[in-house]
Amino acid sequence: MATDFQANALPALIGSLPLDDHGEAVNLVLKYTPEIPLWVQLPSHKEEGMMLQFLPGMPGLMTRGEKTFINTEKETFESELLEFYEDYLSVTDGEKDISDSRFGLEAGTSAGFFEFLRKLEKTDIQPVALKGQITGPITLGTGVVDQNGRAIFYDERLRDAMVKLIALKAGWQVRKLKKFGCPVIIFLDEPALTGFGSSAFISISKEEISACFAEIIDAVHAEGGIVGIHVCANAEWSLILDSPADIVSFDAYSFFDKFVLYPDQIRKFMASGGILAWGIVPTLNAEDLQKETADSLTALWEERAKEIESLGIDPSVITAQSLITPSCGTGSLSLDQAENVLRMTKEVSRKIRSR
Repeated sequence: MATDFQANALPALIGSLPLDDHGEAVNLVLKYTPEIPLWVQLPSHKEEGMMLQFLPGMPGLMTRGEKTFINTEKETFESELLEFYEDYLSVTDGEKDISDSRFGLEAGTSAGFFEFLRKLEKTDIQPVALKGQITGPITLGTGVVDQNGRAIFYDERLRDAMVKLIALKAGWQVRKLKKFGCPVIIFLDEPALTGFGSSAFISISKEEISACFAEIIDAVHAEGGIVGIHVCANAEWSLILDSPADIVSFDAYSFFDKFVLYPDQIRKFMASGGILAWGIVPTLNAEDLQKETADSLTALWEERAKEIESLGIDPSVITAQSLITPSCGTGSLSLDQAENVLRMTKEVSRKIRSR
């Protein structure tokens, strides 16, 4: 992990907002979380959906009507696959600049990233860190299908290409954001991990998931970045706590009781310097959001931090190795609700740090 980043219960956000203007979205981020601002995904733009945004560059990519998929039966697929690996090797061997390759984000699908760069170049704010994100390999691999409707994760060729695509696109973000002179955090968004162990994922092994994570995390680390894995519900937390990730982002509001069932892994993770991103501000249920205040959520965090302390972890270490976040993105909320989430995230962090 980058030694120059100190979490210290600072506020950070999870990717999405319910807006259609990227400039307005970045302004909100800079207003509420100037310490660790991030670029924003706007679900109101169809091309910024989790399964579409990071697919450009994938061999066999096709859109037919409303359906986007990977077509391994098209005549040019094998040549496209070969060209993909040639591009990958050219970039990883240093023969080709990644910015001139398929492995950068595209303005057409990631306008928020480029607006973020423009705003950062003009702002007087001096962030502690910058945050980016990308859809994780399990979510992308099980959410994107081939021409027969089979998830691409189950095709070893497509899985390998998908993981390499994500790895380099994540590393590209680090390279672009590093120029602002502060640590860069990249979150892998992995909502699909909530299904691990269910009948839907019965043929996916822990070893396969671990290998996917390791390749992407290694690529981000190689660029000097910090990696978080975000799951917005329950998960097999040992998969994440035992990974090389630097930050584990979890729903501390609704699923803390499930997370704390992994005491040995939590102790080991914290002892290695790992950071917990506490999703303590609820976003998944508007009724929860309405009934809570910054004071009630601060009290809830303190109560749950004591449970982590009871595992034998010093309270000062917990605070130092924590971030305060919403439980998930706010793209599905109203704008008023989303701004309330941002406001409370900022205020809960402030209250924790002041104590």
